[in-house]
Amino acid sequence: MQPEDAADYHQRLLANLVLADDVAQTTRQKFEQLCAGYRQGLLCYELFTLVADAARLTMEHALRDRFAAHHNGTITVQDRNGDEHQIVYTTYSDFYDQYKKKVRGTKIRMGSSDAWTGFSGVLEDLLRWARREGLLRGQRNRHIERAKRDLRNLTAHGTYHLLDPFEAYRTLSDLMELINHLWGHPTPGGRLHPAPITRDVVAIRWNNTTGSVRAGHAAQLAHEREDNDEYTYVLVRAAFYPSELEDPHLMEYDARHATTQFPSQYLWGPGTRAEAVAWFEREAPEPDTCDYLDQIFVIRVHDGRIHLPMYPAIAASLPTEEQHGTWHAVRADGPYEVFAHTRAVSAAEQGHAPSGECTQCPVHTIASGDLAHVLQAAQTAGVDITAVEVPDVRTVFADVVAPRSAAIPS
Repeated sequence: MQPEDAADYHQRLLANLVLADDVAQTTRQKFEQLCAGYRQGLLCYELFTLVADAARLTMEHALRDRFAAHHNGTITVQDRNGDEHQIVYTTYSDFYDQYKKKVRGTKIRMGSSDAWTGFSGVLEDLLRWARREGLLRGQRNRHIERAKRDLRNLTAHGTYHLLDPFEAYRTLSDLMELINHLWGHPTPGGRLHPAPITRDVVAIRWNNTTGSVRAGHAAQLAHEREDNDEYTYVLVRAAFYPSELEDPHLMEYDARHATTQFPSQYLWGPGTRAEAVAWFEREAPEPDTCDYLDQIFVIRVHDGRIHLPMYPAIAASLPTEEQHGTWHAVRADGPYEVFAHTRAVSAAEQGHAPSGECTQCPVHTIASGDLAHVLQAAQTAGVDITAVEVPDVRTVFADVVAPRSAAIPS
């Protein structure tokens, strides 16, 4: 690239990095300083590395500012003797000085449980505090946050290294997403902290003879010239915007099981093209938005086999003969992590936790037992478990790539 083109390109990249208006001023100033350093990297290549390293350190700065803003200048803490103290502060540094030197505090209250939890002020504790308060979300992000914590420590105590501008930009972009999310603003199209996705009404059709599977916007069905009478149709709400966001597993759609990467909602089918067009024109279903971080799935293990994950409302409608076995309610960002984790736990693989947060998989098992028990746990976690009955429909491609159960590894 010519120097002028490179400058224009990186300036356009930086234009994507915008912090929300209510982000703390000191965090904003630090981030703008990093962006200024990134611009100068065109004149001094080593600055890209310095910017990336400083961005990793700024994560802790942002968490401290958010901690101070969240508690609004007053926080009750507990000292090593169990006595409670109220600290009035102006900045995080002011709070921390009083907490460690004057009060000799050891615990604060975190999250909705209001339980006393050990707090020493280090990055790991700040990340745990942000998750307990609901300021950080996503099971994949939980693992990424641990990696970023380790990278931060490596940066603070590491040796010489050299990063390219794209690594520096990725680090800045991730930092922007984290900062905005801490202040309650997810990023549209974000990599780590995305805003809810838009789902359109999609027609999925398949041919049981040829095995062909296709998808398209349901609104276009009436205008298609091709004769598709040999296809079976089903209408769903799903992520299907080829130029922006498209579910990579949409062709594996299964009405009763979670087989798509993003949540897909059954609307109508199966039936012919004419029936699909008639239903669509009569009901006029609208697109909607859907959050996919920290979803809750239920998964069944029975007779030595692991079944595909399901959404709780669909599992609630199962007939009695399909409710047997051990069920698990699992929080995850997608169904594939749930199936992989359940398989690993069933095979007694080392390091995979059968309950709570797993350190190996981006999942959190919130309950295990019979179906009624795990559905109650899902409801307690905020999921609507009102039974939703759907037909037993899946594409021919799903029959091949996503068998509904798998044997537990011996």
